[in-house]
Amino acid sequence: MVGVSDGQSSAQAPAAARTPVGRPLLSLALASMMDEVHAHSGAVYLLGRDQPVLEMAVMAGLPRAFAAPWERVGLSAPIPVADAARERRLVWVGGEEEMARRYPRIAMVLPYPFALAAVPVATESTVYGAVFVTWPGGHPPELSDREREHLTAACGRLAVRLERAAEHSIPPHPETDLVASPLVGGMAGTLGTVEAARMVSRLPYGLVSLDLHGRIGFVNAAAAELLNVPVSRLLGTQLWASVPWLNDPVYEDRYRAALMSQHTASFVALRPPGEWLSFRLYPSTTGLSVRITRARAVAEMNRAAPPPDGTPTRLVTITQVLNLASALTEAVGVQDVVQLVADEIAPAVGSQALVLLGSRANRLRVLGHRGYQDANVVERFDGMPLTESTPGTQVLRTGVPAFFESQEQLERLYPARVATPDGFAAWAYLPLIAQGRPVGTCVLSYTEPHPFPTEERAVMTSLAGLIAQALERALLYDAKHRLAHGLQEALLPHSLPSLPGIEAAARYVPATQGMDIGGDFYDLVRTQGMAAAVIGDVQGHNVTAAGLMGQVRTAVRAYTAVGQAPEEVMRSTNRLLLDLGADLFASCLYLRLDPARGRAVMSRAGHPPPLLRRPDGRVRVLDLAGGPLLGIDASAVYPTTEVAFAPGSLLVLYTDGLVESPGTDFEEALAALGRRLTDAGDQPLDELADSLVHPERHRTDGEERLDDIALLLLRAVG
Repeated sequence: MVGVSDGQSSAQAPAAARTPVGRPLLSLALASMMDEVHAHSGAVYLLGRDQPVLEMAVMAGLPRAFAAPWERVGLSAPIPVADAARERRLVWVGGEEEMARRYPRIAMVLPYPFALAAVPVATESTVYGAVFVTWPGGHPPELSDREREHLTAACGRLAVRLERAAEHSIPPHPETDLVASPLVGGMAGTLGTVEAARMVSRLPYGLVSLDLHGRIGFVNAAAAELLNVPVSRLLGTQLWASVPWLNDPVYEDRYRAALMSQHTASFVALRPPGEWLSFRLYPSTTGLSVRITRARAVAEMNRAAPPPDGTPTRLVTITQVLNLASALTEAVGVQDVVQLVADEIAPAVGSQALVLLGSRANRLRVLGHRGYQDANVVERFDGMPLTESTPGTQVLRTGVPAFFESQEQLERLYPARVATPDGFAAWAYLPLIAQGRPVGTCVLSYTEPHPFPTEERAVMTSLAGLIAQALERALLYDAKHRLAHGLQEALLPHSLPSLPGIEAAARYVPATQGMDIGGDFYDLVRTQGMAAAVIGDVQGHNVTAAGLMGQVRTAVRAYTAVGQAPEEVMRSTNRLLLDLGADLFASCLYLRLDPARGRAVMSRAGHPPPLLRRPDGRVRVLDLAGGPLLGIDASAVYPTTEVAFAPGSLLVLYTDGLVESPGTDFEEALAALGRRLTDAGDQPLDELADSLVHPERHRTDGEERLDDIALLLLRAVG
């Protein structure tokens, strides 16, 4: 057992003397930390050696069941302890509203008023884990400087002790959670004196004492009579387990609410056949006192009684399902589902690797996997006929889960599996069934033989149902995304033509909202002795906008091919857009290039002005005359402007997504684009195009890109 020293050791003392063995390091450090800041509960997590997973090592103040969904969590999980360890900073959540806003998964499982601080346990070079502590709902909304300093210093000291233990190859041993011992026994021993017990037994209302685990340590005769259960059957049991008509998660939730918030809680329950009882819970840091009386004025209540039969509700199962259901609602595509299962579900059930399987055209498809050192071991199954005898195909065909507690058990049923070892020793094959049909199989793998008791199999099967729903949504999303992407590619040029005297490069970047499809377009067309270029933006980010964009681009090509002048091309396209009656507008910039003469003629319809980088490196915005957006006024005219386009000049045509974003001034963004062109305009065009539209330049801290970006670069060469 790793230990801590007594008091403050001398800095000159040997390391072994400063870190003696024999006293529990983690629980003592946690208890001291909680005492310093008057915290209500807390836990210490240690980072796994071989995988980025935080494992709860010791908990204090509350039963571990309260934090069951988060006993093992991925380092990337969106919860406070993971954020604290990953980002090496203190995370503070001041109350239930802030918890719901920042960590909705936790708020869904524990919707009670409490405050929480999570602190990394780390030295300058190594992260060892994290600690969280909680306070009841009455804590101020801000963490005080004193509390912050105490928590940070205590976690720093703990990290140093863990570092010293690691230097001496002393691993942290399992430690007992610091929860008050159950007060099971007779009335006299519980209350201290026989006379006090007699006094309580004479009271006309029921009194019950519960420890932090919800177990009954004392019950008076009036309570036993009201509950209609003998005292001998109540002592040492949980109230909702011993009283069948209290076997309802709603009542159990009141117990959790009282302990978490340290606020009085109450509820009314129907004792069959027709009597209502009132329960009032008075919490403390050692347990709860419950007062039971006959309810008054409840005639208007028509709540049906819970079913008297069935097994007791398990708190862990409920909280796990709530937490993981919340996590899976965040998945968008199939790879999001794979990552969330790896980060949330696999750690929760102790699995070290996973594979997500699907099917298409009666063949097995590997949708994703995590935790396998050799990816070929998994991917060799991709494309296998569903008629093959493997556990993955069998579960996918039948919808019946399969659990293999050892390698011998798996190989006995599937001898061919001997030829494809994956290095694991136990497996759970879970059918993913949505809308009554199988959509895939989730394979959870374990490095050691693993028994699967009935309760664990039931939990895994329930979780598989949640995964199936998320996977079905993700498969549909990915299919729509592929369709949209294919449509966009079909509507934009596959490549730009090679033209004498002109170098060209183009980029298209879709918005992050919608279906990754929009109305931005560009084109470069060869004409007799010259070239024509166009860039435009049909409003909208959907299939309708993309379809109209294709029609506009085709029209511009056609009008160019018949030899219309730039202003005529714009007028003809404007009339076409009105004739189509699409009720959508479009901006457009059209230009005719004559590299032999070093000139360019341009016409603009409500489009952002192009930028021209001269051969000497200076950049200016071309303030062109123009007309209104296409599709507004049938009589609109679009005047032209001629500009110099000498060898070495660079024209930059773009859509507004490149320079416009919420909170950004258009003029400032345009000036910034000009500065980038001044500095980098001599780069090869492909490199320059990538640097101008790289998503990271337009997205920070997960910010979404609200508009598409189209970019066309044209350089005159001698």
